[in-house]
Amino acid sequence: MPILTFKGGVHPPEKKHFTKDKPFEKLPLPDFVYLFTTNHLGAPAKPIVKEGDQVKTGQLVAEATGSISANIHSSVTGEVVGIESFINVSTGRKDNAIVIKRSSEDVWEYIEHNENFKKFPKEEVINIVKKAGIVGLGGAMFPSHVKLSVPENKKVEYLIINGAECEPYITVDDMMMREYTEEIIKGIKIIEYVVNPQKIYVGIEENKPEAIKIMENALKKENIEVAILKTKYPQGAEKQLIQAITKREVPSGGLPIDAGVLVFNVSTTYAIYDAVINGKPLVERGITLSGGVKKPGNYWFRIGTKVSDLLNHVELVEEEKIDRIIYGGPMMGLPLPNVDLPTFKGNNAITVLTKEELPQKHEYPCIRCASCVKACPIGLQPYYLKKLADARKNDIAQENGIMDCIECGACSYICPSNIELVKTFKTTKKVIKAIQRRRV
Repeated sequence: MPILTFKGGVHPPEKKHFTKDKPFEKLPLPDFVYLFTTNHLGAPAKPIVKEGDQVKTGQLVAEATGSISANIHSSVTGEVVGIESFINVSTGRKDNAIVIKRSSEDVWEYIEHNENFKKFPKEEVINIVKKAGIVGLGGAMFPSHVKLSVPENKKVEYLIINGAECEPYITVDDMMMREYTEEIIKGIKIIEYVVNPQKIYVGIEENKPEAIKIMENALKKENIEVAILKTKYPQGAEKQLIQAITKREVPSGGLPIDAGVLVFNVSTTYAIYDAVINGKPLVERGITLSGGVKKPGNYWFRIGTKVSDLLNHVELVEEEKIDRIIYGGPMMGLPLPNVDLPTFKGNNAITVLTKEELPQKHEYPCIRCASCVKACPIGLQPYYLKKLADARKNDIAQENGIMDCIECGACSYICPSNIELVKTFKTTKKVIKAIQRRRV
C-alpha cells in the first residue's frame, strides 16, 4: 500500500503522545450550558424556547433558518434561564446563546430513528440528519444535511472519511476510530446509502498505526479501503485529502462535489450513526484536552459547556507557565480571550500552550527564500501576497489567489523571518468579502 500525500505542507512536532493512548472518559454533566444560536456555518438558528421553559436533553431549542443553517438542541435536562451574549470565537463576534440550568440527570427526547435505516427513503435519512443538527465536526461546522443533498447534476464518485487528524496534540478522531469502529462503519454505510458513491476511502495518517490496523481488519469484508497518508500538515484539509487520495483538484472557488467527491470527518460520521440509528441529536461530542494540563486526555462533553468547566476537570499547570489557550490545535486554532466562554459544535480540542513551547520570536524582513512557496499546499506565493496585502492592493491579491488560501498557517510556521503571514491573509480576506457584500 503506497503512502499518499500532496504537494507542499510542513511537519510540526506532533505532540500527540500526551493523549494518543487515553481512552474516552465522560466528563460530569455541567450545571449550566450556553448554546450559541450560531453553532454552525450559515444563518443563526431561531430560538423557539423562552425563559422559564423546562427542556429535556435532545429537545429542539432553536430552529434552522435559511438554506444553510442547523438546529440546536438542549444538551442537558433543565430550565431555560435566559439568552446571553458572548464572544463566539468561531465567528469572531458577539452571538446570542440560550442559557439552560441543569435540574437533573438526563431525560432524553429522541428524534425518529430505526436500526434498519434502509427502511427510510433517502430523503428521510437526510431529514433525520437535519433534524439532529449535525454539522462538520472537524472544525468547519458546515451543515451535514446540505452536504448530503447532492445536486441532481452532480455525482459522488468518491466518498472520503477523514481520519487524518494532522493538527499537533489532537487525538480525538484517532481514538474514535479505535473505540467506536463499528459505529463509524455503520455511519459510513448510512452515507453510502444516501449518496451512492463509486468508491469509499477512510484516510488515516501513518502515525496512527493502531487505528489503521483496527479499521483495516474491520473493513476486510466491506467495499471500503483504508488510504494510508503521509504524516504531514495540513493533510486533513479537504482539498489536500482529496488531492492525496484521488489525485483530483477542487477548482478555485469550488466545492469537493465539483470534483466528484464528498468528505466527512470521522466524528461527523459517528454523529450521523448516532442520530439515524439511536435517535440522538448532536448534543455531545469528543474532545482532546491537552498541552499544559495535569490530566490530558480524550473526553466526551456536552456542547455549550464553558471552557473553564472543562479545564477545571483536567487542571491547568501553574498560571505563570501558560502563554495562551486555544480552541483547536496550535496551527489553525483560535485563541481564547478568556476561558469563561462556551464551547460549540466544532470544538474538537482545547489546547493549553505554555511559554516554554512558544518562545517569543522577533520578526525580521522577508529574505525571499521561498520557503513559504514550497510549504503552501495550495501553490500560492505567500511572500508576494503579503506584499500586496500590506500595500492594500486587494484586487491584485485576488488575482493571485489570496481567496484560495485555506489559512492553514504552514507559511507562517516555516518562515525563517518569523513573519505572521496568515494573520495578514485572514484580515485581507475579511476586507475583500466586506467590500464584495457592499457591492451586491
